[in-house]
Amino acid sequence: MGTVARRTVIAAGGAGVAAAALTACGGPDAEGGKAGGAEGGGGAGGADAAPLAKVADIPVGGGKVLADRGVVITQPKAGEFKAFSSKCTHAGCAVGEVRDGAIVCPCHQSRFDISDGSVKGGPATAPLPPEPIELKGDEIGFG
Repeated sequence: MGTVARRTVIAAGGAGVAAAALTACGGPDAEGGKAGGAEGGGGAGGADAAPLAKVADIPVGGGKVLADRGVVITQPKAGEFKAFSSKCTHAGCAVGEVRDGAIVCPCHQSRFDISDGSVKGGPATAPLPPEPIELKGDEIGFG
């Protein structure tokens, strides 16, 4: 049996740790949301098939951030539901809350309109991308 230099073992072990770290950061997105991150659409398979929320969970004039699914759902008017990526278009932070008719990013306080995702206050300059959703009885799911 041949001998292996100590440096080779350490280098190989370091590469394995780096690969494991990259794998842990990889996958659908950093928050374990849907495949394709904020830009990807929903789908019929896997976790995307599970309901996102109940209609009753989304307040009229407000909304709910579903960070684990990479989406924010709003209800600008009674019975009208909208969904947007929860990834801020300024620096890629996850938006944190919906208040006063706006989706708010906690990193730099960008604000987006709950009805169309447009920028209400910077530093973001691009709107939040819409996400397709559909009502299924009293549940909201990816469309």
